Amino acid sequence: MQTHIFRDRETLSRAAAAHAAEVLTRCVRSHGRARIIAATGASQIDFLDPLTSTPGIDWPRVEMFHLDEYIGLPVTHPASFRRYLRERLIDRTGIARHHLLDGEQEPERVAQRVGELLTADAIDVAFVGIGENGHLAFNDPPADFTTERPYLIVTLDEACRRQQVGEGWFASIEEVPTQAISMSVRQILKSREIIAIVPDARKAVAVKACVEGPVSPLAPASILRTHPNTTLYLDQDSAALLTENTKTRRAR
Repeated sequence: MQTHIFRDRETLSRAAAAHAAEVLTRCVRSHGRARIIAATGASQIDFLDPLTSTPGIDWPRVEMFHLDEYIGLPVTHPASFRRYLRERLIDRTGIARHHLLDGEQEPERVAQRVGELLTADAIDVAFVGIGENGHLAFNDPPADFTTERPYLIVTLDEACRRQQVGEGWFASIEEVPTQAISMSVRQILKSREIIAIVPDARKAVAVKACVEGPVSPLAPASILRTHPNTTLYLDQDSAALLTENTKTRRAR
């Protein structure tokens, strides 16, 4: 796993967006399309803004899959990930082929239907974040590192739900749904390339555990270190607890 550290969130986001744009352009050029996995949440906003405004990306040739979604949350709710992706990615780019997880429908059926489409061909690149509890997608600790199912129905732990309140998506923890549809860890790892965007001091403890601790279901995103083509983008705040030996690129 390559780890790049930048002076602030904005610089990190622009660098990650440039990397992502290069990957999308290369994939479309080499095999006529790009299949991607898109994450949501506060960590992705400053990344998606420059990515969607990058000229020259052939967005009609991009096919997008949804990483995770709350069960039972209306699409009209500000925290709906379907709403987030429509407003911040789909509507801005004109992506025609997108597969959103409808958490208002029967979740097992949704997971099966979108999972079949997802696994029909290889994913070129996955955009992901890391949660304050080290989660990858909504795979909270201890995460399932073995299942081959593309999507799972998961129960969200308290730390995960408190993060959603802390980021301003919900007014109280009681409002945060307790379950979600989440792409599985093993399915994420099947992507040809993974770009992880992780800014903010709130993520520093999780980053240290996932980058320098053991690869363990107790730090779910630590599994990214086993993938042959993962790039982790950090800012000074999220990288603050890492040792000097880990910092392969100085903050700038």
